[in-house]
Amino acid sequence: MTAGPRLVVVGDPAGRRVAFFQDALRAAGLPGARTVGWLDVLRGRARFAAGETVRVDSPGEVPEVDRLLRDTDDPARVEGGRLWYERFTAAVAGLATEARRAGAVLVDDPAETAVLFDKRLTHGRLAAAGVPVPASPTSGPGGAPVRGWDDLVALMAAAGLRRVFVKPAHGSSASGVLALETAGGDRVQATTSVERDGSGRLFNSLRVRRYTGAREVGALVDALAPDGLHVERWLPKAMQGDRAADLRVVVTGGRATHAVVRTSRTPLTNLHLGGARGDLPAVRAAIAAAGGRWEDALAVCERAAAAFPGTRCVGVDLLPGAGWRRFAVGEVNAFGDLLPGLTGLPGSGAEGLDTYGAQVADLLRAAGTPTSSTTGTSTAP
Repeated sequence: MTAGPRLVVVGDPAGRRVAFFQDALRAAGLPGARTVGWLDVLRGRARFAAGETVRVDSPGEVPEVDRLLRDTDDPARVEGGRLWYERFTAAVAGLATEARRAGAVLVDDPAETAVLFDKRLTHGRLAAAGVPVPASPTSGPGGAPVRGWDDLVALMAAAGLRRVFVKPAHGSSASGVLALETAGGDRVQATTSVERDGSGRLFNSLRVRRYTGAREVGALVDALAPDGLHVERWLPKAMQGDRAADLRVVVTGGRATHAVVRTSRTPLTNLHLGGARGDLPAVRAAIAAAGGRWEDALAVCERAAAAFPGTRCVGVDLLPGAGWRRFAVGEVNAFGDLLPGLTGLPGSGAEGLDTYGAQVADLLRAAGTPTSSTTGTSTAP
């Protein structure tokens, strides 16, 4: 059995993420990690020991955990993002304090985790680092607040924006995201997975729908605004066939290791909203045909990850512009590694490994432990 760091994973003990990580450890010849549930963290029962290395993973969708983080146990509810962020970041900070007190270390910097879960702060950090990002009036700690529809209309007019993405500042998985188009007056349209019930509560749906008119769209924005909103220019995306395309690129230990193409006939390419995995070799060919280099596209993602030097692995949403000549970064996700069955890119050092196997290999390298090339895991669908 390989000698390595004494690992602890904080997550959902019954969830896929923890299972995939444990599989990757076993495939690398390591003992399984000790698991600490988010429920124990939030109830102040999490304890660590000297010499342990602590990986913090997603709280998942455990109803009781969700209730403690945002006062609802319905994972489909959209509202509560600001409360979730305040409690989640406080819990991570407390977890870090407890780990330091015990002599344990965290894999990732908690301060960077707090930035990564605020789209406004992430956008500001990327822009300051010179990473190409869509224009935004809400970028960074000094970005303009969006308190409702009137603020949004004023910000778009001042910036000359007619098509924008409106995103809950602390959301994920496209929850609450609006792809908004205006053409003057009441000609407004929003494409989104948000559904309102009869009492005005917001729910995530698996069906993408359209809302039209300033009154209807404005009501949605007003309902979303209390949780904080990030606004950025809607860049025309490259096409693969008749579908808009973007990429999720996982960067591990500073290197782009995995990439998946996401395509959709709607502006929202998320796979759970009807998006489909696209053709990666065709993307590389399209970039080459446009006079570009695939390596340069990956370098944009690595530059985005480098803006978070204390975080070992991130998922970068890469937006290829129409014609495949230019690229921008849409988001950087702290927990953007859940891509079952996807193996590493040629030349990345993660060939044959899924995203969890690549992270285990990276942890072993960081700990100075020899790695094996046979640490593939069993996450194939």
